[in-house]
Amino acid sequence: MNYDRNKVERVKAQYPVGTRIELMGMCNDEPGMEPGLCGTVVGVDDQPALLMKWDNGRSLSLFPEEDSFRVVEQEMEQSM
Repeated sequence: MNYDRNKVERVKAQYPVGTRIELMGMCNDEPGMEPGLCGTVVGVDDQPALLMKWDNGRSLSLFPEEDSFRVVEQEMEQSM
């Protein structure tokens, strides 16, 4: 397989495991993958694509250069 190791490493650094993502739109129509759906990055493959665990139970990958999404800032829990 022919891939760019530097590009893969950049994507891994930009979207580390545990990053929360909000979907804004996909490059193709996928049933059940509406804008506003959130999920968690579980890895990055050699394409590079973001391997996702979506809150609706799906595991469809995201392509950073093709799909539209944003990182959701994690709210820090406040202990009282």
